[in-house]
Amino acid sequence: MLDIPGFSEPASGQFVSLPDNGEPYLNRLYIRSGRLPEAGRTDEVLVNEPFARAHGFAEGARFSAILNGKKRELVIVGTALSPEFVYTVGPGDLMPDDRCYAIVWMSEKALAGVYDLDGAFSAVSVKLQPGASEHEVSARLDALLDPYGGQAAHGRKDQTPHAWLDHELDMLNNMSRTLPPIFLLVAAFLVNLTLTRLVALEREQIGLLKALGYSDGSIVLHYSKFVAVNVVIGITLGGVAGTWLGLRVTGLFGDFFHFPFLVFAKAPDLYVTAGALSAGAAAIGALREVVKLPPAVAMQPSAPPVYRLLLPASIQLDQFVSQPTLMMIRNIARHPVRAAFTTLGMAAILVVSLFTRDTMEQLIDVTYFLADRQDATIGFSEKRIENVVEQVSRLPGVLAGEPFREVPVRIRHGNVERRITISGRPADADLRRIIDADLRPVVLPETGLAISSMLGHILGVGAGDTVELDLLEGARRTVTMPIVATVEDYFGIRGIMDIEALRKLMREAPVVNSVNLSLDENRKEDFYSAVKSMPSVGGVALQRVSLANFRKTVALLITRMASIYTGLAAVTRSEWSTTTPGFRSPSAPVSWRALGCSASRAAKCCASCCSSLPSSP
Repeated sequence: MLDIPGFSEPASGQFVSLPDNGEPYLNRLYIRSGRLPEAGRTDEVLVNEPFARAHGFAEGARFSAILNGKKRELVIVGTALSPEFVYTVGPGDLMPDDRCYAIVWMSEKALAGVYDLDGAFSAVSVKLQPGASEHEVSARLDALLDPYGGQAAHGRKDQTPHAWLDHELDMLNNMSRTLPPIFLLVAAFLVNLTLTRLVALEREQIGLLKALGYSDGSIVLHYSKFVAVNVVIGITLGGVAGTWLGLRVTGLFGDFFHFPFLVFAKAPDLYVTAGALSAGAAAIGALREVVKLPPAVAMQPSAPPVYRLLLPASIQLDQFVSQPTLMMIRNIARHPVRAAFTTLGMAAILVVSLFTRDTMEQLIDVTYFLADRQDATIGFSEKRIENVVEQVSRLPGVLAGEPFREVPVRIRHGNVERRITISGRPADADLRRIIDADLRPVVLPETGLAISSMLGHILGVGAGDTVELDLLEGARRTVTMPIVATVEDYFGIRGIMDIEALRKLMREAPVVNSVNLSLDENRKEDFYSAVKSMPSVGGVALQRVSLANFRKTVALLITRMASIYTGLAAVTRSEWSTTTPGFRSPSAPVSWRALGCSASRAAKCCASCCSSLPSSP
């Protein structure tokens, strides 16, 4: 537990030792400011930069911590970042909180002296030789460390920070494979739509050019120049906008994972590839319409479309809507497929941008209001006898308390295994309930294991199947356990059991790791003060703080992505509007110039032609 001046909420920290003869060889620190603690100095510490930034700490700042039951004053001599802690979540919490959870580094000699553990260690990191088998090394480590309480060696993929970062990179990789084809198809569709309109308006000029001996290639080249101008402008604007967005997303990831730096690489081959794909999408336009038009057919007016009445003749829409609106309705009716695909494309973009908001609200409702309804969770440094629940329930401001037991296990089905935590909860739990896929509370049976639906998907098991469990605490043994239910859990993969059944499985007395509490909001300050003075408490997770952090993180993501997608939808809508009836081709006079006509001669020809027509607006 940490006591931070001017900060009423209880904070906690994980203390990690540093070699006395310099930096560690593995999990090296990136020193952001200051220096490393001196060997043997029990008051000097190095803290992670996000924690220091959240509290405005600089070199020389002081705070207190309860170490081995005694409160000690510590002085910050520097700040650092670590690859081992790019994503830090406190005990019992769901979201990172830089204000309430810290990573604190201290000299190995000093930390060992504080806990009277000279010559001991609680964790070991190893680096494998090239070609070594991770599974084989883990098995040998387990056999070596089992007599000393080792809790199963695990690979880098099972470390929480690595798993989160790997998941985010997978998400970006999936987006890079799915979104570009969609937008390239939209681009090809819009270019096709525009060129089709151009060809339809200039079919007579095309017929004249062909009749005078111009080849299809020369005419196609003429229209390709129009496409090329749009492509060049689009690639230029897209390159600039893409670079800006790339820098913003890179900065977003760097800040979220607290990287010391994250470089956005402006690779030339990426821009060339993107430009080539964009040009290819634009080239798949309506140029085939130019080629397949015979001169005799092209010089004749196009056949009028087949009109049909959408409504009875007695209903006159022009009495209710304006003429432009009526024209749009008629155009949509004539081209229902084109209009449907355009509407579907714009709707898809907007749905993609906005569905995340509803999804996150659903996740919040299920997690923070239906399932985990506690106000606070107190975690203990070590297992405690269950009567600690009564002691904690007597703290000021506490309305109710429920025990919570967690056991690390390795779960296996066939050749698939994962390292997870099984949580034991009372059968009548009301603060931290279990919710099934239909959002109904689940009452666990006296025997059997419930697993999250994601874990069931990974292992390929469901209710009625059996799995093997390697117990990694207490009396180590392997047991076979039936799956009795799959439950909804949006945060992580885990197993759940009735707390009495878990005690029988572990063959232990009634003990708990943490206690879930319901608090009186008016007395929370008294509760904070009481908890800070308890030496056995390892950390306190506040549900309202976790929810606020979740909303803050998700709101940033939703706002950024929704803005991008809404902008793309607006661009698509504006492009569609330029292809509606009434669009005039700016290149019609160019076709007359291709015939060798001057502007004045073309104007006289147009005037003589128009003079034979009846007067009209």
